[in-house]
Amino acid sequence: MRVSILRQKSAESEPYREIFEYDGSPDNTIAVLLDHINYNDDITDIYGKRTDRISWECSCLQGICGACAMVINGVPALACETFVRDLKGEEIDIRPLSKFPVIRDLIVDRTSIHENLKQTNIYIGEYQPSEKSSHAQQYITAKCLKCGLCLEVCPNYVNGRNFFGAVFANDCYLAASRNRSKSKEIRGVYSKHFGADCSRSLSCMDVCPMKIPTITSIAMMNRK
Repeated sequence: MRVSILRQKSAESEPYREIFEYDGSPDNTIAVLLDHINYNDDITDIYGKRTDRISWECSCLQGICGACAMVINGVPALACETFVRDLKGEEIDIRPLSKFPVIRDLIVDRTSIHENLKQTNIYIGEYQPSEKSSHAQQYITAKCLKCGLCLEVCPNYVNGRNFFGAVFANDCYLAASRNRSKSKEIRGVYSKHFGADCSRSLSCMDVCPMKIPTITSIAMMNRK
């Protein structure tokens, strides 16, 4: 199977494509496939041209850290949870997330996710839960990996310029539901940076590796 990878040597350089041959098991994940290509000291593309190892991020390789987020055959996904056998066609296309600045190859800078939360003061602070807290929704919302897949697939998100996306909406709900004194302040920034511009495509829920029901967070924030 051929593996086409969109590469970039640095943040300042132009992207380019390289194609590799993969002869490993179809039961492997994309993470294992990338390791397989990087295994030898002398890495060559399908034309026999020597090249550098492919740069990509990983930590847990168990779908918990979100570091290996990338676009695989046009779908934003975690490399450690995407199996070769589930991909259609004779070629696998891998590219970095497009909504974030590329650092090198498949590594992107997702700083904007955390900067948006810092900028808008979205944190729980003193624990002051409401009497009717939905602990089940809070628990699953708190599983967010900050991986950026929801932002990659969102038609309204453009690198956090004003609309901060599903990851922001979920954190707003979580902070507001656990600190009553900050609820009014959070509702204001939620409306400005999410509520006013979300088109409800809900593609964010389709790609979320933790299956967070963002529509529930949205409904609860709108109710507030």
